[in-house]
Amino acid sequence: MAGLLSRWPFFRQLIGGGDGTGPEAMSEETRALRPRLDGAQIARSVCPYCAVGCGQLVYHRAGKLVAIEGDPESPISRGRLCPKGADSYELLTHAGRETRVKYRRPYSTEWEEIGLDRAMDMVAERVWETRERSFVEERDGLPLMQAPTMAHLGGATLDNEENYLIKKLFTAGLGMVAVSNQARI
Repeated sequence: MAGLLSRWPFFRQLIGGGDGTGPEAMSEETRALRPRLDGAQIARSVCPYCAVGCGQLVYHRAGKLVAIEGDPESPISRGRLCPKGADSYELLTHAGRETRVKYRRPYSTEWEEIGLDRAMDMVAERVWETRERSFVEERDGLPLMQAPTMAHLGGATLDNEENYLIKKLFTAGLGMVAVSNQARI
């Protein structure tokens, strides 16, 4: 009988004192509760939406995304996110998210779905084919080393370091002449 009574919060309050708002009011289920991010690892990231660059904390556990929240240590956003940034978790986990690419073959009137890996391979192959086809090694006897038929337009969420690496890769590595960023347009 004492065991049954000891599970009743009012009885625990009478025996142990307290005002009914502390441990005496907790059930075993409440004591067993853990924070939703308990045991999750954290990776710092940047919101993918606009050019502001708000900091985000990406929580993951066992290779699975758990949550995305604002980073209080970010000097830009100080832990705050706009409605779109606050929805970043759903952007990645929504059941209706597209995971395949729509592709229309040349001269076709129908779209087909292909896997993302295949689509990325197709893009890489086409970039390399275009470079090989249009690469100019020299002009008027002087080294030129350009692929004038390709261009790159970067997104607004790229930071300075990423833009630097893109500029180096695309101009020195591939020979692109036109490399710009959407933030300049």
